[in-house]
Parts: sequence; structure tokens; C-alpha cells
Amino acid sequence: MARAAKVSRRKAPGGVKVRERVDLKKNDTVKVLAGRDKGKTGRVLSVDREKSRVLVEHVAMVKRHTRPNPAKQIKGGVAERESPVAASNVLIVCPGCHKAVRVAHKVETVGGKARRTRVCRKCGASLDKKAQ
Repeated sequence: MARAAKVSRRKAPGGVKVRERVDLKKNDTVKVLAGRDKGKTGRVLSVDREKSRVLVEHVAMVKRHTRPNPAKQIKGGVAERESPVAASNVLIVCPGCHKAVRVAHKVETVGGKARRTRVCRKCGASLDKKAQ
């Protein structure tokens, strides 16, 4: 019997599973660091925080063979679509210095509320769209 592929996770002392933090959001521009699409840049379409995977536009393209289904208005054929990439294999591209960078967090107090914004580790520019 075939086994389902398991996602490797770090284990903290005591055997408790610890999920890797995914500091990526939808519409971020990222650069692929590893795999067959190494060096490509694209926009994040979706983020799966449970599996630590991201869907990047025009990266990891696969061919999907679809059978026609007239009841659901589905035209058959071979369609190309993106497949998820491990979040550890991509880095966010800073809009300020245009380089693939790691993410730092800066806590700012706005109107009595503490807001945590993502900033570039190299140039300090904000990576959040609203803060720019």
C-alpha cells in the first residue's frame, strides 16, 4: 500500500511539532532559490501555512490532463498550471533594493496599537504594501 508523502517538520524538545514561520503574503514578489526553476521571480498567488508551501506565478508549471465534463461546462484537454513550491526555497524581493532578502520585523505603535511590519534586512525598506 502506498504511503502519503509526509511534510517534514522540526520537532521541539518533548516531541511537539513546531511549524516553520512563513513570512510571505499573497501578491509578494519572490525569487526561487532552489529547484528546476532556480533564479525565476514571480508573484505569490497563495500561501499554505500548514504545509509551508507557496504558489508562485509561472513557477513549477505542470501539465494537468482534464477529461471533458459537459455537465460542469469543463472543456477537456491538457492545461498548464502552477504547483506549490516549498516556502523555504523562495525569498522575498525587496521593492527598495531589488534584491532577494530575508525578512525582519519592526514593531511600530500606531494610534496606541502595536503593529508588526515586515522590513528588508539589507536596506530597511518596508515590505508591506500598506506601510509604503
